[in-house]
Amino acid sequence: MTNVTLISGDGIGPEIAEAARRCIDATGAGIQWEFAEAGIDVMQREGTPLPDATVESIRRNGLALKAPITTPVGTGFRSINVHLRQAFDLYACLRPCKTYKGVRSRYSDIDLVIVRENTEDLYAGIEFEKGKDDTLELIGWLNKHSKRQIRPDTGISIKPISVAGTERIVRYAFDYARKMGRKKVTSVHKANIMKFSDGLWLEVSRQVARDFPDIEFEDRIVDNMCMQLVQKPELYDVIVLPNLYGDILSDLCAGLVGGLGVAPGANIGLKAAIFEATHGSAPKYKGQNKVNPTALILSGVLMLRHLGKIAEADRLENAVAAVIAEGKSVTYDMKPDRDDPTAVGTREMADEIIRKIQNPKHEV
Repeated sequence: MTNVTLISGDGIGPEIAEAARRCIDATGAGIQWEFAEAGIDVMQREGTPLPDATVESIRRNGLALKAPITTPVGTGFRSINVHLRQAFDLYACLRPCKTYKGVRSRYSDIDLVIVRENTEDLYAGIEFEKGKDDTLELIGWLNKHSKRQIRPDTGISIKPISVAGTERIVRYAFDYARKMGRKKVTSVHKANIMKFSDGLWLEVSRQVARDFPDIEFEDRIVDNMCMQLVQKPELYDVIVLPNLYGDILSDLCAGLVGGLGVAPGANIGLKAAIFEATHGSAPKYKGQNKVNPTALILSGVLMLRHLGKIAEADRLENAVAAVIAEGKSVTYDMKPDRDDPTAVGTREMADEIIRKIQNPKHEV
């Protein structure tokens, strides 16, 4: 048995977490679940949205499946998700984007993966507030040592890009491409403007690419990449990006394949990995047995592949794809008409996926 922490989250989290757990168990993957909490609901009882017991469970097991959680305002957490990434050095954010027959989309042949660096760039949290003494001191130093002048009424965010951080994420992207039988890695940057940060990113990307002669390599400027993805997304395979660009383009790519409701995600480090749906906790739907559990179930597929349980992962993905393609036992958001009275609930969609796992007469 493999021990996995299951974080139920809040809002719709507990409902889709239960649906995902049942579907993963139906594959026979041999998961021993350790239940944990995070978010607003536990905040009311324990005074923190991220209890020590939850953090210790992840540290002990090294694996977690996390339902959506809300970061309460004024708790000291900028984001629970960011806190977990930093606490466990989850440097690689994996966001596959794939079209499934039956999901409304303008495209039909997309199968790409976003690999986002998770710890550096403008999301490192190195900021200086407008008007503060240390900010004014920094502005004074920068004005003294730079040809360009910064106004005194300025807030500043620092964009660190390191050789070590870039090398490990680009190497992760190439290793992933090789492991998954993919053919190309595209590195995204703005090196034409930010020559010492994105320029460094591009330089290191090219150096790492030389170690993988069997994988095609190319680079794209980020604004051009956005246009390319809208015009011809089928040309792309694995895309590796710094933190900010990765955050933006991963949602863009999710939009290409039908939205965040079918977009799984993973945050992976050397000592732990957390798999999660990429959408929010939708508290207005809490307890209504209404929302689409697909994103978290597909995150379970990523987790099974990460564990090397390939057959179980394929069975689960095939079952999800078959249910979506049939279009009968799906939630309201996956119907052509969102008011369709034949739409089923979260539990019922999971029931149908489980039936497909047990009677596998389908293909992705």
